[in-house]
Amino acid sequence: MEVPAGTTLLEAARKAGIYLSSICGGDGYCGKCKIIVNEGQFQSRPTTLLTADEIQQNVVLACQTKVLSDMTLTVPKSHALDAGQILVDTDAHRLSELAHQINPPRRIKEGLFEFDPLVRKLYVEMSPPTVQDSTADHERLYAAIRDQIKAPIMQTGFRILQQLSKILVQEDYKVAVTVGRRGGTTEVIEVEPASRHKTNFAVAIDLGTTTVVAHLLDLTNGTTIDTQASYNSQINFGEDYIRRIIYAEQNNAFDEMQNRIVHDVNDLIVTLASRQRIDLQDITAVVCAGNTAMVHFLLNLDPSRIRREPYIASAAFVPPIRAAEVGIQINKRGLLYCLPSVAAYVGSDIVAGVLVTRIYTKKGRYLFIDIGTNGEVVLGNRDWLVCASSSAGPAFEGSGVRHGMRAGAGAIEKLSIRTDGSVEYKTIGDSHPAGICGSGLLDVISELFVNGIIDRTGRFKSTDDTRLTQGDEGLQFQLVPASNGHHEIVITQADINNLIRSKAGVFAAIRTLCEATQTKPQDLDAIYIAGGFGNFLNIRHAVTIGMLPDVAPEKIEFVGNTSIAGAKTVLLSQDALETAQKIARSMTYFDLMSNSAYMDEFIRANFLPHTDLSLFPSVIRA
Repeated sequence: MEVPAGTTLLEAARKAGIYLSSICGGDGYCGKCKIIVNEGQFQSRPTTLLTADEIQQNVVLACQTKVLSDMTLTVPKSHALDAGQILVDTDAHRLSELAHQINPPRRIKEGLFEFDPLVRKLYVEMSPPTVQDSTADHERLYAAIRDQIKAPIMQTGFRILQQLSKILVQEDYKVAVTVGRRGGTTEVIEVEPASRHKTNFAVAIDLGTTTVVAHLLDLTNGTTIDTQASYNSQINFGEDYIRRIIYAEQNNAFDEMQNRIVHDVNDLIVTLASRQRIDLQDITAVVCAGNTAMVHFLLNLDPSRIRREPYIASAAFVPPIRAAEVGIQINKRGLLYCLPSVAAYVGSDIVAGVLVTRIYTKKGRYLFIDIGTNGEVVLGNRDWLVCASSSAGPAFEGSGVRHGMRAGAGAIEKLSIRTDGSVEYKTIGDSHPAGICGSGLLDVISELFVNGIIDRTGRFKSTDDTRLTQGDEGLQFQLVPASNGHHEIVITQADINNLIRSKAGVFAAIRTLCEATQTKPQDLDAIYIAGGFGNFLNIRHAVTIGMLPDVAPEKIEFVGNTSIAGAKTVLLSQDALETAQKIARSMTYFDLMSNSAYMDEFIRANFLPHTDLSLFPSVIRA
């Protein structure tokens, strides 16, 4: 890669398309963008985030190191992205149940929907015009369409109108017509030979901050044909979307951000189409669900006010648009739908979760939690829904944790401390441990607490423990010793403090909503946990450290990637889209940033499991 002198190694890596972990977005305080200089001259700012051994081995922080000459560098394996752990959720239809109950189309049980795809391809057979029947071709087509579907308001693109008579005559007035719903209007998207009426496909997309997931669907029967996932390539500019917004503002890079996410989406679509030998022109719709910022990046809407008071989105309800308008490579007249969001920090992925878990149809009280870069929480039932977002996930995704890492090869995902004090763990891919991912970090805190190694404040109890050493950041507990060229893995006091703050953020959001609605833990009928982190969560440990309410384990259910499940449900039913819009309008949003009750709850939750032990009777008994 060729860059001007003075360019940081992090920026050079971005330009070269090489991923370097950089949770802080290049501000120099996360210490994740370590890279090895083999040769060449450079200038580095002093940092306390490198050990003496690392400095001797020419390890530098890429964001704090400028290029002064030709250089050769080595990127450590710890930066590798492993797509194998992305929650693709190939069986997400288990939530919507549409794939099993759509033939023949009919209304199914409460909370589910009639099979009525947003874009349909109809076989239309018309009587040719005669002297006695001189109805114009365009109106003749509309009448034939209305014989099959409800379409009080219709429109046709000018290009289709120009070619209509020719194709009707050629095909003896027997054609395949692609129609798409655009609000209350039904649009004629394509008119083709009748033999094409069974080639109609669509893609559902989960636009995650870290990952992007795509499912390819056959719209003639609602089945999921194939799935694919990748990391969000915007990750080079910051591992959370606030960092990306800041970077885009400072570098006038909003177009670059949009290009990145559109490229990711297109890569997934092209991969799926190629693998299934499907022409891109036969993909007529894309439905996206994601957090509010990611939808803004996709559409190139201005997201800058999302991070500034009063935290406002440019749009919460985006009307259907041509997918080609944002650069998505499907049928040139194909439509792009985005599920509605609630607020700047509660996006359409959460609306999708409420839709597919059917909380909005149920009596009782239900809690929905999605723990990712943020921790979104919804509480409610068929009569009311309240929601909030807490900045909770970053620590459980490796931010601010010395040996924290994303769920990938070598990450410790499960850990326990035996009665003899030895540490037992399992890594992803059963490879040598390289760090600890979110589920493993949660296990670490719980095990340290249960085994009396840390107290309720998270402080190490005894400095006489041989497993405790003095590190650059104070006391640290050794989880994995150094061996055969592999570094040791430790948990530091600063790590523990960060993790307790993160779990406190989640629980404080839950408590704020519960207190506002006079809901006690025993009132909850079920707790639904969504997302990749939730999928690998140890429930007992999550309750022990005070991240989840102390309820019977059978009340807690992992529901997988509800964002992709919701996108698929909407794609297959106009009624589901309208229901999602009603859900988004009906949800009451609690802004926790200005909520004094939340701050009080957050302070009380900064203990293990909590300052109020009566909230965790099972932990006290244990």
